[in-house]
Order: sequence, then structure tokens, then C-alpha cells
Amino acid sequence: MTIMFSKLVGSSEAAMRLKKLISLVAPSDSAVIVQGETGVGKELVAESVHDASRRKGKFVSVNCAAIPRDLMEAELFGYEKGAFTGAIKTTPGKFEQANKGTLFLDEIGDMNLDLQSKLLRVLENSIVTRVGGRADIQLDVRVVCATHKDLDELVRQNKFREDLLFRLNVFPIQVPTLRERSDDIPEIVAHFLKQNSSINATNAPINFDGDGLEALRTYDWPGNIRELRNILERAKVFFPGQNIDRERVTHTLLKFDQNSFFNNVEENETIWGALDDLGGAERGNEADERSPPTPNDFSRIFEISNSVDVRRLLRDIEIVLIEKALERNAGNASEAAKDLHLQRTTLIEKIKKYGIQND
Repeated sequence: MTIMFSKLVGSSEAAMRLKKLISLVAPSDSAVIVQGETGVGKELVAESVHDASRRKGKFVSVNCAAIPRDLMEAELFGYEKGAFTGAIKTTPGKFEQANKGTLFLDEIGDMNLDLQSKLLRVLENSIVTRVGGRADIQLDVRVVCATHKDLDELVRQNKFREDLLFRLNVFPIQVPTLRERSDDIPEIVAHFLKQNSSINATNAPINFDGDGLEALRTYDWPGNIRELRNILERAKVFFPGQNIDRERVTHTLLKFDQNSFFNNVEENETIWGALDDLGGAERGNEADERSPPTPNDFSRIFEISNSVDVRRLLRDIEIVLIEKALERNAGNASEAAKDLHLQRTTLIEKIKKYGIQND
């Protein structure tokens, strides 16, 4: 059977091993524990196990850390009308909702010991009893759990039942961190950007150049794929329709500081606004206004600001000049190249490098 892993992006050795493990366990009904750091995509792995299985029922997800302790039993096993205050009607629990399908118990390490014993009975007998009820309900549910905690250590601390761990840990899957599969980052970035453009076509597309992608690839990613996704969301906000290079990745996206960001924005706006007046204010005639700025004009930037990011300023100047040259030549790259005293191939390379739109 050929299994398609549309939710798991990547072709690195670590990613392929992960897909191989899923393909091995998916056709069976064995319990699975998915382990890995926060943000590695444990729920996506669980969904992939379900999608690749023969089960026709639903994939039902429960976050054991997000539900209050006194509500967890009713959430999992359901309850009868009148079982407690507020139980105005009989309600099936997550186990019943997942009948013939898969129940995903995320953060299983946060489940309290009392509920662990009840979960163990359900797993051993495939029977649930609703809170306040007496009838046994026979079920066919596959259970997949996930945790970022060391369950063996929790057992030693008497915070997790050893017999439950034995019952759940039939087939463990360790999800690699993003730093262990950093070669997948360009593919993951392309996937997320394509996914976003299909959901919201009005968003201006963003593009990472080679150096920008390399900066992402070599970052440590303590938050793994979740952090990468957040960084891409940040990029869409800060740089809509723009090319993103290494500098933007390292100085703005990965190390975002609100005060520093706005100081840089205000400084750049001040510099660009004042550049129009440099020299011209002194010369004060139409002929000079039509003349290009001289090197001395730019040296006077330090009269406006105490410091200047020269690489960013030169890049921004080049982008503006290319855009204006294309605009005045109706997008004709050959004519724009002549105006800029560039080879056409050089201009095309710069258009691609900066992600300049030239439709």
C-alpha cells in the first residue's frame, strides 16, 4: 500500500525515517505514543497515523493539559443527564465520538493518577461507562498519545502509572526536532507560504532569497515548526510583497524587539524624507532639483541621524531605482537596464533577488 503523507512536509533522512515508522504502524490497531519537543508537530504525526490506517471513524483530539481536572472524566467518557450540576442532557464523551476511529490524547503526562487508572480499564476492556451511568458501552477505538515529558521519569516519581505506560507504549515514535531536519526548512517554508496564499489570495506574497533561507536553516529553532510558522506569520506582517534577506531574518524576524523595530522604522523614514531636501535646500533652484544627489549629499545623513545601517540603505536605494526605472519603461527590462547602466541579465538577477514585482 502506498501511503501519501500530505501533512508531513520534508524529504530529509530524519523526515523519511519518521514517515517509514508511521507507514509501519498505521495499518495495525496498536497503541502509539508520539514523543518529542514542544512544537515538533506531534498532532500532525498522530493525524498521519490515522489517515494512513484503515479506520473509517473520526480523528478526535483531546488536550489533557487544557481541560480542568474535575471535568476530564466527563470529557473523555461522557455523562448521563443529571449526573452533576449542569448535566442537562446525556452527552457522549470523546471515546464514543472516536468509535471506529482514533482518539488522540495530547499531553498524556499531565493526566492525574485517578483518571489514569480509569483510562487503563477502558483500554484493557474496550468499554466505557458514562459518568452517572451504569450501562457498559462497547467501543472500537485506537488510542494515540503524545507528550513532551519523560514518562519513565514520571513513573519513577510516582506521577504516572507504570502499567498504563506499558499499555500505551506499544509503538513509540520519536519526532525529530526541526534542527535535526534543518534541510527540510526551505520545503516547509514553501509549503506554508503556498498554503497561506491559497487560503487568503489577497495577501501580498513574500519571498525569501537564498541567504534568507540559509539564515532560517542555521537557526536553532527551540520552538521547532510552531516557531517557524509564527516567524512566517510575522514576515507577512512586516514585509508584505517584499523579498526577505538574511538581514531581515536575523535582525527583525528572529530577534524581534518592538522598541528597536520602531526606532529603525522612524529613523529610516526620517532619513528618506530628508534625503529629498539634502543639497536642494541649499541650492534652491529647479536645475538643482532635477540633478541626482551627490556623494556629499549622502554624507550629510549624519546630520539627521546618529547612525545608519549602510547595507540596508544601499539596498533600499537600489530597489527604489530599479522600481522607478521599470515603471518609467512600462516594465520593459531592457530599457530599464539601459537607464540604470546595467546589463539586462544583471537587472533580471536583481529583480529576482529583491523580489520586485514586474508583471
